[in-house]
Amino acid sequence: MLYLVGLGLGDAKDITVKGLEAVRRCRRVYLEAYTSVLTVGKEALEEFYGKELILADREMVEQEADSILKEADVCDVAFLVVGDPFGATTHSDLVLRAVKLGIPYKVIHNASIMNAVGCCGLQLYNFGETVSIVFWTDTWKPESFFDKIEKNRQNGMHTLCLLDIKVKEQSLENLMKGRKIYEPPRYMSVNQAAEQLLAIIQNRRLQGEKPEITENTICVGLARVGAPDEKIASGTLQQMSTVELGAPLHSLIVTGTMHPLELEMLKLFSVDSSSFENNACQRIL
Repeated sequence: MLYLVGLGLGDAKDITVKGLEAVRRCRRVYLEAYTSVLTVGKEALEEFYGKELILADREMVEQEADSILKEADVCDVAFLVVGDPFGATTHSDLVLRAVKLGIPYKVIHNASIMNAVGCCGLQLYNFGETVSIVFWTDTWKPESFFDKIEKNRQNGMHTLCLLDIKVKEQSLENLMKGRKIYEPPRYMSVNQAAEQLLAIIQNRRLQGEKPEITENTICVGLARVGAPDEKIASGTLQQMSTVELGAPLHSLIVTGTMHPLELEMLKLFSVDSSSFENNACQRIL
């Protein structure tokens, strides 16, 4: 059996009882280590689970999946994912590979950022398409995620923005020369995401457009959701570019039309209450 086990969002103890039981009876246990991270390291997980963990990076999961599935038809193998197992499309690929090989699988779900964002008070059924905001480079500055955020807002929906994670990435030079030298991990902050959105707004105006999202659009910054030091801040997009949220992981929400109860909840986390009183861009039902 292949078990895909969600670990939740905080630390080692966020695994479900069902998930922990599965992990402890598996011969091999892999920890997916590139789509998200917990607030504790591999060693803390090993101590709590009572199992040695094999780190599975992007290269292993996407190019060497057969090694993960090896002998899973005759013994139990677990694949651990921060959040919920299907938070990334890569994991659907692993399931399809298992099915083709005749290996049975079982999914043990857990909380993910997709539902835990409700902690800020915005109602989950009012969210539109989730988007990913990627790190820009000097030569690559995509804006497609902005178009999706605008479309959600036009429809009155909030947008959850998942922020880029760079783990075990190679520089272009090292990649071209075939050198397995990796860059230090990088995790996009709410500040960086907001700065990129503000830059796009300026670009669109220079092109004669009137963006649906402006510097005064109400947004929510979230950090380390599910951890004891979780932090939430609400305010304008401009304020999100300077707010202090601390260590990763961060997420950003761009609001759509808000119910009065949603607005009242967001005020609990306001950077500056006047942002809500004077904001011309907020939309209330």
